[in-house]
Amino acid sequence: MMPGRVLRGSERLFDFLRQRWETLATQRRIATSLVLIFIAGLVLVEIRRMQWLPPDLSNRLPSNHFEAILLPFTLLLLAEVIFLVFALAESVATAVGKQLEIMSLILIRQSFKELTYFPEPIVWDTTSSEITRRVLFIGSDAAGALMIFGLLAIYLRLQRHQPISSDPDERSNFVAAKKLIAILLLLSLVVIAAEVLLTWTTTGEAHSLFEVFYTVLIFADVLIVLISLRYSVTYPVVFRYFGFAVATVLIRLALTAPRVVDACLGVTATIFAIALTWVYNRTVTAE
Repeated sequence: MMPGRVLRGSERLFDFLRQRWETLATQRRIATSLVLIFIAGLVLVEIRRMQWLPPDLSNRLPSNHFEAILLPFTLLLLAEVIFLVFALAESVATAVGKQLEIMSLILIRQSFKELTYFPEPIVWDTTSSEITRRVLFIGSDAAGALMIFGLLAIYLRLQRHQPISSDPDERSNFVAAKKLIAILLLLSLVVIAAEVLLTWTTTGEAHSLFEVFYTVLIFADVLIVLISLRYSVTYPVVFRYFGFAVATVLIRLALTAPRVVDACLGVTATIFAIALTWVYNRTVTAE
């Protein structure tokens, strides 16, 4: 009785949070906040460059105008991660697609981050091997993001979203279990974000929120696979769910991989997800 009450309670909480998050008013507030943060970042960088602040405070602020792009971009990615958590309850396949979208945006963000290593105004010193290396990194990140963007269209087109069970009650229970996991993921995200923010404000070191969250996401994916065994033990279904977990692992590895390798891993994860979906669809049709 208690597990059923927990599932139903978490389901109501999930539906409430998702409904509030996905409203047009919320999205407009997020967009407005990102614009204001971006403008404030540019102003603070300029104030530091004019040396209008005390040295202790000035040293904590960025000195390159391109760094003002990174914070709103990071917050945008954080918002996309929340969409990912909500998508997890709808469909694991949809959530994987969202993960790949986030990976492509992370690569785009890294392209902008490389600009912070350039002098202002930007001058390409042909005698500097460091500048040439940074340009190559921008090219690899942009190319990887573009390939993921294009391949995602194929991945989404292949999705059929077949129910895990023909029994409506079993489908409802499985969705409720995924919503409970999504709630736990949201709580984990809040804790991780708070820890990252605390570390940054106390030490000045910025740890990657996404690396930690994707590690937690791997365990969540495996948990969903194990729960799915209550409703289906057919080999294609089990393999498909575990395969999606592997795609998450590849994305997690890409987040900490060396430059160029990270883009290759992101593209590999996308191709793997496409191949997995295509083979699964062919297998189910054959049956």
